[in-house]
Amino acid sequence: MKAVVYEGPRQVSVKDVPDPRIERPTDVLVRITSANICGSDLHMYEGRTDFEPGRWFGHENLGQVVETGDGVDKIRKGDWVVLPFNIACGHCKNCERQLTNYCLTAQPDPKMAGAAYGFADMGPYGGGQAELLRVPWGDFNCLRLGEDAEQRQTDYVMLADIFPTGYHATEMAGVQPGDQTVIYGAGPVGLMAALSATIRGASKVMVVDRHPDRLRLAESIGAIAIDDSKTDPVQAVLDQTMGLGADNGCECVGYQAHDPNGQEHPNLTMNRLVASVRFTGKIGNVGVFVPEDPGASDELAKHGKLAFDYGMFWFKGQQIGSGQAPVKKYNRQLRDLIVAGKAEPSFIVSHELPLDRAPDAYEHFDRRDEGWTKVVLHPAMAGARA
Repeated sequence: MKAVVYEGPRQVSVKDVPDPRIERPTDVLVRITSANICGSDLHMYEGRTDFEPGRWFGHENLGQVVETGDGVDKIRKGDWVVLPFNIACGHCKNCERQLTNYCLTAQPDPKMAGAAYGFADMGPYGGGQAELLRVPWGDFNCLRLGEDAEQRQTDYVMLADIFPTGYHATEMAGVQPGDQTVIYGAGPVGLMAALSATIRGASKVMVVDRHPDRLRLAESIGAIAIDDSKTDPVQAVLDQTMGLGADNGCECVGYQAHDPNGQEHPNLTMNRLVASVRFTGKIGNVGVFVPEDPGASDELAKHGKLAFDYGMFWFKGQQIGSGQAPVKKYNRQLRDLIVAGKAEPSFIVSHELPLDRAPDAYEHFDRRDEGWTKVVLHPAMAGARA
């Protein structure tokens, strides 16, 4: 089959790789029809992780079941399904607590937890930026979709990662009806956090970024856009909240946060959130931070450490929730919001491209080029919409 293969820093190719097959009775094979390029893929694409050359990307996947193992009871050939990026067994201690993001069975390293498709340090599993995908524990991991699945793929594929991840940020931040919420980062996850905050009833959603195309998308769903290249974002949030600060905030950038001049400051968004959120407020951090980053801009960050304003954080009595999203905790109800027309996460999609355009798409998305807000790859697609 064809797949998007990592060749080295900022180098991917579309080439033939071995077809996946049923390896265990509980496996499902899915013909991938939509696979997103994610901001997390860029960490690996840029060579900032230990993702091995020769592996293929893709953890935001949707498609149609073509084969099931003998131990699969619920999922049937022909079903349209979306796959959580977390690969989870469903029966370990963490999975039973809905912490499928930290499955103890799917991760082969006994010192670690959590697994994912085509992802560094999260097991040996192949990615879905390919024509076929093997799904372990298929009954548990496949979320079935309705009759409109094929027509609304760009909505439903967001259930694989970024929509539940954005929602998870608002869950950890404790967003409630009437709250004033600030979100740092208007990439795909930040925009999904803004959408989720609105769904949860926030009265005011402020989104901090500096890319005009992303800020326009934030405004399109009723959020207040704050351009940190033109104004002090902390002061802008205080001005919007009578000097008190937001009730809660979401960090949707991660360890590659940088200033308007392009200089990386891994602690930038976290410290701005401490300053932007009011006393006793909550912060949800879903932006990726890593324990080791040899390409970091300072010695602390190279070892996963931040110069964090802990004194002010403690003084203000704030709380932080962090980590990857347990997608299965949210994806069913978010699917049903899409079905009911209450949520249309596809508003962020800028490009739908065939698989062979992936190298070009990675280059544009990595540069944050104007208009490249979210790319969906369609392995069976003959043409392209740009």
